Order: sequence, then C-alpha cells, then structure tokens
Amino acid sequence: MRIAVTGASGLIGSALTASLTADGHEVVTLVRRPPRNRGEARWDPRAGTVDAQALAGCEAVVHLAGAPVAARRWSARRKKVLLDSRVDGTATIARAMAALDPKPRVLVAGSAIGYYGDTGDRFVDEDSPAGTGFLADLVQAWEAAADPARAAGIRTVHARTGLVVSPQGGAWGALFPFFRAGLGGRLGSGRQYWSFISLEDEVAALRFAVDHEELSGPVNLTAPEPRTNSEVTEAMGRVLHRPTALPVPSFALRAVLGEFAGDVTGSQRVRPQRLLDAGFSFAHPDIDDAIKAALPPPNRV
Repeated sequence: MRIAVTGASGLIGSALTASLTADGHEVVTLVRRPPRNRGEARWDPRAGTVDAQALAGCEAVVHLAGAPVAARRWSARRKKVLLDSRVDGTATIARAMAALDPKPRVLVAGSAIGYYGDTGDRFVDEDSPAGTGFLADLVQAWEAAADPARAAGIRTVHARTGLVVSPQGGAWGALFPFFRAGLGGRLGSGRQYWSFISLEDEVAALRFAVDHEELSGPVNLTAPEPRTNSEVTEAMGRVLHRPTALPVPSFALRAVLGEFAGDVTGSQRVRPQRLLDAGFSFAHPDIDDAIKAALPPPNRV
C-alpha cells in the first residue's frame, strides 16, 4: 500500500513508519519544512494546505500530528496551541482527502482517551458518553474536525490512545528516569486507573484499523485490563528492580504540572471493546509485559 503519515517524527509515528516500511509499504511522510527526499511531502496545518499530489494514490492516511499535551503547563496560550494543532491539522487532512479522486479508502486519525474524562472505578468503552474538562472538550473538537472525510464517504477511525509505555516519550517517558534512579513512587492516592498500551501494540492496532473495514468511528487503543497507579508503580519496581517507596503527593503534582495534574491523578478505566470484538490480539496485555517490552533488548528480563 501507499500510506501517508503525519506526525512521523513523534514516538508513535516513527515506530509506525518503521513498521510499515519494513513490511514493504510505500510511506509518504507529511512535513512542515521543505521536503528532503521523495518520501516526504509538504503540508501546513496552520495555513490549511497540503501537497495533494503527494496524497494521490494513497489508500490510507494515518494522521498523528499534534502538540504534546504533557510538554509544559497549561496556560491559556498553551491550551490554544494544543487545540489548534489538532483541529487545524485534522481539518486540513480531512478536506484534502475529500477533494481527491479517487479518494483514499480510510483515515485513521489520532485521538485520546481523554474523551471520557475522569471515570473513577467505572469501565467505559467506545459507546460511553464524553466526560468533562479541557481534554474531553479538546478530543470532541479534534474528532469533529474529521467530518469532511466522513461526509465524503471515507471510512474514518478515531484512535483513542491511552498511556503509551515507552521511555522515549509521552507521559511514561518522564517516569522511567525516576524509577531507574530509585526515585519512583505512586502519584497522588495511587487508586486512579491508568489505561496503558505498549508501543508495539499501539502500532499493531493502528495497522489493524487501517486493514479492517469493520472498524470506524472511535476505537480505544488500550490494553484490556487497566491497572491502578499503585499497581503500575509496583510493576515498574519489579521490572526495573528498584525501590518505589517515594510517593508524590497531589499538591506537589499541582505545583509542577498545574491543571494537568488533575488528569494525572484522575482515573480512566477504559476497555478496547471494538478492537477485541474485531479479533485484535494484544502482544502485551499485562503491565509487566508492557514495561519489559519498552526496555532495550539487552536489558529485558
């Protein structure tokens, strides 16, 4: 297949493009700078432009671009950056796909389990309603921005991704150094559920969504059994062979992270029902396995 990917330099995007290329697919990466080779094409989400010729002949587009949520405190200006980077980028891609003839058959667009808000101990799946708060509102606007593709008859999947277990980026990327140094511990009460997924399963699930025609709309990309933060902390200690006796109180998280601390200590118990119903098999359904898979091969135990 010929597949276009945005956000290809990020944690998930780089792993996805490597996987697709290794299997012989032709990957076109959309970049904001001048293209450096034939495998790159220019797009500008702020201006709403994309090299339509580069999308021609693509059977699928995987859109993962967006400013990182946990990179800095959520000022009003930062919130606008987070929202605009997702809504403008998704709308640009969706409109460009809708204008093509023939059209790509599928758009797999990045999304997040932040849609559900704080679910406490309650399991939620793709049929559950939206929650409240900044992230829930952001995700709803993010997904709605893909409407031009949907209206044009393009199968559209919203990949609602959980916490990706990797030392290379995302929320987990900030955790690994502390745990390796023996400074890791539960966050807040530790009773909040974390819906995690290994990077390998994330990439496999994105590819599964491209290939499986029965999937459309929201699809949760999380392991089947979320774990509490206390359970995750214990697993990190077991796998890395480090103590985990230094809890981080909620007030300290608020001092460092601001409003985002509420999402770190909030609980999201998410089930990937549509992936399971479609027959997707997780390589790392357990938290210990997901953490081990994130370590370099010589250090896996």
